Amino acid sequence: MPNHIFIREKIKNFKKKIIVSSDKSISIRSVLLASQAVGISEISNLLESEDVMNALKMIKKLGVNYIKQGGKYKIQGFGLNGFNLKKNIVINAGNSGTLARLILGLLVRSKHKIKLIGDKSLSKRDFYRVIKPLKLLGVNIESNNNLLPIKISGTDFLRPIIYDENIGSAQVKSCIMLSALNTPGLTIINSKKSRNHTELMLKFLKYPIEIRSSKKIDKILIRGQKQFEAFKYKIPGDISSAAFFIVLTLLTERSQIIIKNVNVNKTRIGILTILNKMGAGIILKNKKIYNGEEIADIFVKSKKELNGIDCPSKLNSSAIDEFLIIFLVAAKAKGISKFKDLGEMNKKESKRLDIGIKFLRLIGIKVERIKNDIKIYGNPKLNLSKNYEIKNFLKDHRIFFLSCIAALTLGGNWKINDKNSANTSFPNFLKILKTMGAKIS
Repeated sequence: MPNHIFIREKIKNFKKKIIVSSDKSISIRSVLLASQAVGISEISNLLESEDVMNALKMIKKLGVNYIKQGGKYKIQGFGLNGFNLKKNIVINAGNSGTLARLILGLLVRSKHKIKLIGDKSLSKRDFYRVIKPLKLLGVNIESNNNLLPIKISGTDFLRPIIYDENIGSAQVKSCIMLSALNTPGLTIINSKKSRNHTELMLKFLKYPIEIRSSKKIDKILIRGQKQFEAFKYKIPGDISSAAFFIVLTLLTERSQIIIKNVNVNKTRIGILTILNKMGAGIILKNKKIYNGEEIADIFVKSKKELNGIDCPSKLNSSAIDEFLIIFLVAAKAKGISKFKDLGEMNKKESKRLDIGIKFLRLIGIKVERIKNDIKIYGNPKLNLSKNYEIKNFLKDHRIFFLSCIAALTLGGNWKINDKNSANTSFPNFLKILKTMGAKIS
């Protein structure tokens, strides 16, 4: 079956209610925490994407069994450090940086050396940011110059640490928190603000964790070696998946959409803040709290005019996965949009900042760059008619999604490669587009 699609015309106006894929970040965390709980946890609406399936395969290889029954995943945990580890185990994180970095935090007491590998894209990503704190704990780690493959062997003599996490990386923070579960005493993390799903899940599990928040820093205190019971959890929709349909609606005349039951955690909705500053008028309806997470329906209407933005860099961490699609809005907005300190984009599945700039120039948008700051010169009359081909960018699902939305809103004749990358986070992406009237072959 070919791994490319063709889009040859814009989508026509629509009025739809949709449900997007389940939250990938919470899905992975729920699987990993269920593997450490005492008893059988039940997870419903689990995202069945490659990244999450790799998490399930990984815990099974580490001795934790699961079954799917009645649409729910039941995971049999044996408590902290309950993995049944054998010699010469190799675990594969596939394309997922979240899975790779978080699982290392759960292996800090492994009695045998475990080898962690990933796909071509993940094998190019730097792991020093988690290797450093894990070595401070006393864990033995061998790596390929801070790249995969990594070999980790734990110790029974872990020492709690005080660690300053200055990147604003939820993966680093979460890796340390998960390692703290098996570490005696009090672990303290002074973390730059980033998504907080791990903290909220541990609170939901009644784990002894305390968070002291200031304007820029969260001080996280965790007492280790406290068992927690199995749990039930229903995964909400993913704002990162919703983002593409939000922009599709904004840029398609006389259209509106309601995206149901989406996680709108304040550490994840930078895209909504940014787009509303540009004049999007996005509304959240039916808000509720579920296990500490904020859930809502997202209501969006198309806009005849959107304005450029001087984007505050304090919003970067809460929109880091959505900047590619935000750039597309900036391309159609009136005026110049400015974005600063976006270097973290180049540490994702591909060098997204570099590729995003290349993409904008491909569709005729002027972009100026100084280091990790960019200016995008918007063109509200942007309309395409040429032939465009988007190649395979290291299996980066967000490049694929961006290309589809650009084709459907700007016109032109597009061949978009790497269709299978959608399976990383949003297997139903193309199916939903087609139900909305998109013509894709």
